[in-house]
Amino acid sequence: MSSAELTAPNGSATPARAILVGVDFGRGKAFDATLDELALLAESAGDVAVARIVAKRKAPDAALFVGSGKADEIKAMVQAHQADAVLFDQALSPAQQRNLEQHLGVAVADRTMLILEIFGERAQSHEGKLQVELARLQYLSTRLVRRWSHLERQSGGIGMRGGPGEAQIELDRRMIGERIKGVKKQLDRVKKQRSTQRRARERNQTFRVSLVGYTNAGKSTLFNVLVNARAYAADQLFATLDTTTRQLFLEDAQRSVSLSDTVGFIRDLPHKLIEAFEATLQEANDADLLLHVVDCASPALAEQMAEVQRVLVEIGASDIPQVLVYNKLDQLEETQRPRELRDLLELEGQLRVPRVFISARNGEGMGTLRAILSEAVAGTLEGFLNLGAPAPDDIRLTRDWDEDDLEESPAATEPNGSQHSLA
Repeated sequence: MSSAELTAPNGSATPARAILVGVDFGRGKAFDATLDELALLAESAGDVAVARIVAKRKAPDAALFVGSGKADEIKAMVQAHQADAVLFDQALSPAQQRNLEQHLGVAVADRTMLILEIFGERAQSHEGKLQVELARLQYLSTRLVRRWSHLERQSGGIGMRGGPGEAQIELDRRMIGERIKGVKKQLDRVKKQRSTQRRARERNQTFRVSLVGYTNAGKSTLFNVLVNARAYAADQLFATLDTTTRQLFLEDAQRSVSLSDTVGFIRDLPHKLIEAFEATLQEANDADLLLHVVDCASPALAEQMAEVQRVLVEIGASDIPQVLVYNKLDQLEETQRPRELRDLLELEGQLRVPRVFISARNGEGMGTLRAILSEAVAGTLEGFLNLGAPAPDDIRLTRDWDEDDLEESPAATEPNGSQHSLA
């Protein structure tokens, strides 16, 4: 993030020391009491988390988000830890961000800004860079009021409605608006190119498979194993942003399918960012099958699955058939492992979808996953349902765990009753 761009006396860049802040607004609102995901976002943006603080409120404070008392407590922590920045796990309004920076005396960023900074650093392709630029411009356009506060105090001259600060803000708004229009035109051309490519695949009757899932679930690692590719994969949030597509040959089906690796999702993914990445996410929307990759060792498995489903609904991909791929099997304790690598999982609304347990790292379960893909191509996969269709009465759920195992195993947690983080 911008706060991380500090310069040491020797001229080298040093990570910003950041205080992490999360606010629990009660039921119906997503809240991570540990702030672990925010810490990972901070690390991905190049910051170092030196302290964490959580608060409870019924509603955000209009001026300081956390209220004056908690803001004073945060300020004391900033001074005690010699912090350079304060990072909030929720979105801040432009006024709240400005007021907090003035009150705390250090840079303040919210979750949205962190994600945008990470995307800006990770985008490699021309398309990816355009999409990130669009999202950042849209975000910046709502925060121009704070950039020219030093000019707003100057008085206006004859014939001027306001001071030079106001004139500069309006000028910047127009410049950003024009740039947004230009970027959108370029992205429209990208969408047309992708549309041409999709029509070519349709003429060739190519079966299209897209990997989707929460960030850091192991999608890129799985992609590399399946197609022997070298797409960048790392144990970090948003390791890859650009869609990569390769041909995958399935021996059982004796045919190739098109396999695409897409950007990972995350809780509270900004709506404008989803809009900006429409061209990339279109790969998932046009797929014949989605491989929903899940980190089965994550304690937040249910919430992460629910967030992916929410984004799929938002981009219009919720009706595409899915296979749940529970990855990172190697990270489960022996008592948590399923008895079988393959079953049908009952989701909310009595929907049943195929599920397979794998470890993309050590290869366990990969043969089973390939068999499932072959069955999907042949149209013989049991429980091959999309999330918009009712489950047939004659399909029974295969359960791998008994009740005791279900209580112990994070991999056995089902996404029933989980909350969506955005409306």
